[in-house]
Amino acid sequence: MTDDELLRYSRHILLNEVGIEGQERILAAHVLIIGAGGLGSPVALYLGSAGVGHITVVDHDTVDMSNLQRQIAHTMARVGQPKVLSAQTAIGAINPEVQVIPIIARADAALLDTLVAQADVVLDCCDNFATRHAINAACVKHGIPLVSGAAIRFDGQVCVYDPRDAESPCYACVFPPDTSFEETRCATMGVFAPLVGIIGAIQAAEALKLLSGAGRPLTGRLLMLDGRAMEFTEVRIGRQASCTVCGMAH
Repeated sequence: MTDDELLRYSRHILLNEVGIEGQERILAAHVLIIGAGGLGSPVALYLGSAGVGHITVVDHDTVDMSNLQRQIAHTMARVGQPKVLSAQTAIGAINPEVQVIPIIARADAALLDTLVAQADVVLDCCDNFATRHAINAACVKHGIPLVSGAAIRFDGQVCVYDPRDAESPCYACVFPPDTSFEETRCATMGVFAPLVGIIGAIQAAEALKLLSGAGRPLTGRLLMLDGRAMEFTEVRIGRQASCTVCGMAH
């Protein structure tokens, strides 16, 4: 670690749970972020500022004026730009040592199969069930931990799904792919601006804990936030033997 890095990351290094070894693991890590919107923005900024060495960001969308209410990685000057390029600029302004790989594309199964295999941790910051299940399937296949977040209106949730842990469920254990869920989009339902920041920050924290070895991750624990009352609820969840993705039948 260079003198500049020792200075930049000194507040992490001072933490007994992280220290120099933990920070070095962060610097050597490669994370994959799917989605560069409300959740992906704080995730990308915190992981970049914390020194994650390689960050791949996938999103097909461009920055719109309506995004700026909550998507803090983007600015007025970058309206119309691909979100992944805007996020790359934002991360670079904070920490130019981080290598950001922007991918302007929809995260389909084929792309995810390639990208997930290269990552140490995957962060699901997307907004639809089909992509969430595709991300989960790729993480189970390649044995890569997944930090999943969601936020709509005043409600948010975060969970860590770690296929390396025999007790950990996968996303499909909790939200089976053959179950019909009503898609809720912030474009029609609305979303409280700070909510995505809270959930995204928790996702970033969980990713950094997984990478550095600090603390106890949210594996098998679904953390839900009611932003109206600012109350957290935790539900313990386990692997389902009948799961079609990670269960015994599979």
